[in-house]
Amino acid sequence: MAKKLAGKVALVTGASSGIGEATAIALAEEGARVAALARRSDHLEKVVKRIKDAGGEAVPIVADVTNEAQLREAIRRVKETFGRIDILVNNAGVMLLGKIEGTDTGEWRQMLDINLLAVMLACHEILPIMKAQGGGHIVNISSVAGRQVKAGYSGYNASKWAVGAFSESLRQEVTRQHIRVTVIEPGMVATELRQHITDPEVRKAQEDAVRSGTPLQGEDVAAVIVFAVTRPEHVSISEILVRPTEQV
Repeated sequence: MAKKLAGKVALVTGASSGIGEATAIALAEEGARVAALARRSDHLEKVVKRIKDAGGEAVPIVADVTNEAQLREAIRRVKETFGRIDILVNNAGVMLLGKIEGTDTGEWRQMLDINLLAVMLACHEILPIMKAQGGGHIVNISSVAGRQVKAGYSGYNASKWAVGAFSESLRQEVTRQHIRVTVIEPGMVATELRQHITDPEVRKAQEDAVRSGTPLQGEDVAAVIVFAVTRPEHVSISEILVRPTEQV
């Protein structure tokens, strides 16, 4: 039985762990040739090895998505290596929570750079490639925080709401060129995301929340992404919100 993504090429950012790692593996399992992009080369090598050991094809791309020159070069290398890029999964992200008053404003800039601007830049660079080859699929990873506002989430909320707005504008611009755009909005996922929170009380509260229920796993979100990108070409799923069953 032919795999659903046989012949396709996928580029996944933030592919060294969590949702990105699971997505790179899941896309490869469906037959896609995968470019796994992240900053941590040692982690990437392990992901690529796992894909290759299972009979898939993958290459590691070490780059910082917030560095425009590195991101542009990474996309050029993927196109040069595989000849095309059919799927872009903008997954790299950071969640730095805390109250507005007294916050380190550098954390706001960091979230906007990674969660939003890197997404915008990657889409900007990929569009000429997808248009020239007659189509493609862009998947932008947002969050339930892109729909639901909470105190203490201000910067993260802002970055993820903006991802949704940008993605819808993009969709309207490129739909006639057979480029599909999908926003995935996961709820609570058991990943490294919380480890970067600098406020110890907030970090503990987040970790306690994960332990108190049954969060999504990276593989759960990856399965949703695979579902979206394997629909028939005339079907475009604009948005998917996925939560743990117990999450309010």
